[in-house]
Amino acid sequence: MTKTMLSRTITAATALLAAQGASASGFQLQEQNASGLGNSYAGSAAVAENASTIFFNPAGMTKLQDREFSLGLNLIRPSYKYTNEGSSVAPASTGSNGGDAGSIAALPNGYMSWALNKDWYLGLGFGAPFGLKTEYDEDWVGRFQSIKFDIKTYNINPSLAWRINDMVSVGAGVNWQRMEAEYVRKAAVINSLAQNTTITLDADNDSWGWNAGALFTLSPDTKLGISYRSAVKHELSGTLTSDNQLVSPDVSARADITLPDTWILSVAQKMGPDWELLGDLSRTGWAKIQNVDVWRTSGSSAGQATPAQTLDVHFRNTWRAALGATQKLNEQWKMKYGIAYDQSPVRGADTRLVSLPDNNRTWLSLGAQYKFNKTSTIDVGAAYLLIKETTVDNDQSAKGRGRVTGRYDGSVAILGVQYSQSF
Repeated sequence: MTKTMLSRTITAATALLAAQGASASGFQLQEQNASGLGNSYAGSAAVAENASTIFFNPAGMTKLQDREFSLGLNLIRPSYKYTNEGSSVAPASTGSNGGDAGSIAALPNGYMSWALNKDWYLGLGFGAPFGLKTEYDEDWVGRFQSIKFDIKTYNINPSLAWRINDMVSVGAGVNWQRMEAEYVRKAAVINSLAQNTTITLDADNDSWGWNAGALFTLSPDTKLGISYRSAVKHELSGTLTSDNQLVSPDVSARADITLPDTWILSVAQKMGPDWELLGDLSRTGWAKIQNVDVWRTSGSSAGQATPAQTLDVHFRNTWRAALGATQKLNEQWKMKYGIAYDQSPVRGADTRLVSLPDNNRTWLSLGAQYKFNKTSTIDVGAAYLLIKETTVDNDQSAKGRGRVTGRYDGSVAILGVQYSQSF
């Protein structure tokens, strides 16, 4: 199967479930399973509870049964409500607050693992590690900076794990990743003709990355996991189109972006027969994204030294810390609890994009697991993310896109379900 055919197959297979909304900071998607949701993903690289360990730490496959699969779905409902506090909109223009820029999104995942023998395991995972969608009413005050911003990723992750001995396992995988981006805004106001012109960037790319991890069984009650997912560089190409050809003729366009790498350090500690405590510390290399330039690659402006637009994000690297606990009620039922603090890559109000009104957030999570029998379980989880009140003062007046000054009231609600089976 060619790369193009594979890309189309994956895109078509997930089209009904592909709407994505960021829940971790930036536009990272933490929800690569639902079984960890109730713990706020504490212990993600150490628990090895089902085949979804392929994403968080492939070395965890050595703790699974000979054959396992896990399928899950998370529903994510972000909310970003803007209040104008003195924006200077482009000349001769006014606007509304834009409504709620968030909308419900569905995020699927699937994993399978096989034991090749007692020490070697093979796995395959599918998920979406990054995603974002914000969409405002077309008449809002920030429409010259953004009306719609939609990022989707699709990630296929074959992996291999090796049990070195009873205490140490290692694993690694490759990642084929597709990224699709759509960015809609009103054209910069240079004259009255431009004010009602809509510009749309539509671009995509396929790229490759890798991941690796190690799992240490320090005692029958203590596991320590460490994992790494590499950065993935995308050279997006597509079109820059307009509904007014006199103002902005349609052209080909490109934009380069490197999605960040992530380190995870996790611990799982049993506290007697009924309780397990979980901890997680992760670092995401968002500082790789400073400016995103959109270049015209056809038409009279192709090859010019100045890009069609630059998104000045100036991200910083971030940390996420999570604590969780799992309580065994009986042979069938477990309860899961979690809390986490997730740092935003946005440095401040002046670099906060209206397409990404992100801020530091606190996770509060609860979940339950029911075991049908020795081979099959179902997990349900819920989380509510409290986002610190967010201010924005993004001044693009010199480029004809106005100055957006105000605040956002934001939150995220997540509901997930995961079915796992061994055979």
